[in-house]
Amino acid sequence: MFIQTESTPNPNTLKFLPGRDVLGKGARDFADRDAAEAGSPLAAAIFETDGVTRVFLGDEFVSVTKTDDADWAHLKPFVLGAIMEHFVANRPVLFDADAAVEAAAHDDRVYEGDAAEIVEQIKELIDTRVRPAVAQDGGDITFHSWDHDAGVVKLHMRGACAGCPSSTMTLKQGIQNMLRHYVPEVRAVEQVI
Repeated sequence: MFIQTESTPNPNTLKFLPGRDVLGKGARDFADRDAAEAGSPLAAAIFETDGVTRVFLGDEFVSVTKTDDADWAHLKPFVLGAIMEHFVANRPVLFDADAAVEAAAHDDRVYEGDAAEIVEQIKELIDTRVRPAVAQDGGDITFHSWDHDAGVVKLHMRGACAGCPSSTMTLKQGIQNMLRHYVPEVRAVEQVI
């Protein structure tokens, strides 16, 4: 098995491409060891490496984030070994196969009228223009909520995007400008932590 690695705009995150489906569809973000142990044998195995702080599972990739003081030269072989061992042993990626497609964290508001149409446009733009681009960098950005009165879109940044030094620029200069262009009601875009 050959696993490719790619750097990401976040210097603390590397993208690992095992050459096969990881989730196939959807994404899962594990922000700590406890979440990984409860949800994914693969993520739990990667968290066994000291210095790993986050594991993001995408459709065909795994993004791993390290602490500032850890060195990729030391961590990378252990992460590669954990991924290879997992797939060679043919273990499940998630404990619950039905959880493969994670619902994006969002509020439970029901949008009606103009707000519903705007939310639909925003979600479509994020799914077709934003998510494919950030997936190339080992991350994901999902819709959280829409404040119709204030014109504010709130988004979740996951994987390599979470904690990335350029995430503010991505939000403000990239996503906010694009959404404003296509959806004039959008005044601002904010990150939800």
